[in-house]
Amino acid sequence: MDVVQLLGVNVRRYRRLRGMTQEALALEVEMERSYVSDLERGTRNPSVRALGRLAAALGGHPAQLLEVCAD
Repeated sequence: MDVVQLLGVNVRRYRRLRGMTQEALALEVEMERSYVSDLERGTRNPSVRALGRLAAALGGHPAQLLEVCAD
């Protein structure tokens, strides 16, 4: 799996685990909801700063968003 797709899978996974909508996550990280949607679909490459903001909002570390999960 491509790293951008992996990031998207993990953003969606951690967002759902926290019971957040895309809209709620977008508001928390000050991004457009469509940007969050694009990230989750693996069609956007976030900046390092955006990766950090996403990880913080999801209660984790940026590296967690790039790890392969064994679910």
